[in-house]
Amino acid sequence: MSADPATVALELELQRLTAGALSPLARYGHVALLLAATLMSVLLAALLATEPALPGRTQAALAVLLSIGIGWIAYATWVLRQRRPLLGQHRVVAGRMAVAFTGVFFAGALALGASTGSATWHAAASVGASLLVIAFGALMQAHWRVAELQRRRRELQRQIGPAV
Repeated sequence: MSADPATVALELELQRLTAGALSPLARYGHVALLLAATLMSVLLAALLATEPALPGRTQAALAVLLSIGIGWIAYATWVLRQRRPLLGQHRVVAGRMAVAFTGVFFAGALALGASTGSATWHAAASVGASLLVIAFGALMQAHWRVAELQRRRRELQRQIGPAV
C-alpha cells in the first residue's frame, strides 16, 4: 500500500523539524559555555573568598560577575538537560540573559562615571552600549526565529488536520 506523496513529504518535514534538541555543534558550544562559566565562577568565588581586603566596589563588581557566571551555568545546564526539541526557545532565553547582563554592565559603567569622574568610563560605557545593541539584535533574531518555527508548525498542523 503506497502512501500519499504529500503525506510522506509532510511526515519528513515534521521529522526534520523535531529530529533533535540540539545539533552536535550547538551541544558542543553549550558544553564549552558551561565549562567556561564554571571556570570563571570558581575563580571569582575563590578571589572573593581569599581576598577580603579588596575595596567594596571591587567586591561588588566581582559578586555581580559571579552571579552572571552562575546564570550562564544555569542556562547551559538547562539547555543540555532538555530531552525534547527546544525549537529556538533556548535562543530567546540566552538573548534575554545577554540583554540583562549587558544592561547591568552598561549601567555599572554609567554609575562608575558618575561616582568617580574618571575619563575611562566613557570607553566602558561605549563598549557596554555597543554590546547592548548586539545583544538586543540577537534577542530580536531569536524571537523572529521562534515566530517562524511556530508559523511553520501551524502550517504543518493545518496540513495534517484533514489527513488525520
